[in-house]
Amino acid sequence: MGLGQKRNKLVVPEAYKAMEQFKAEVAREVGITAPPDGYWGNYSSRDCGAVGGHMVRRMIEDYERRISGGQTTQ
Repeated sequence: MGLGQKRNKLVVPEAYKAMEQFKAEVAREVGITAPPDGYWGNYSSRDCGAVGGHMVRRMIEDYERRISGGQTTQ
């Protein structure tokens, strides 16, 4: 994806660095090496989808714990 074509904007722009670290952490968990330059365009859709899917799963688990009064995983 070229510059200027990024459509996924963060709701909280200040969270950019934390989200990139989270993405790299999840990528390691699913066995994918995150690109050092941050460009994921050379990875397959399947790999990127696996990372994104696991990120969403962890965010939902964290939110469910918070609303149920349980402990978070982070």
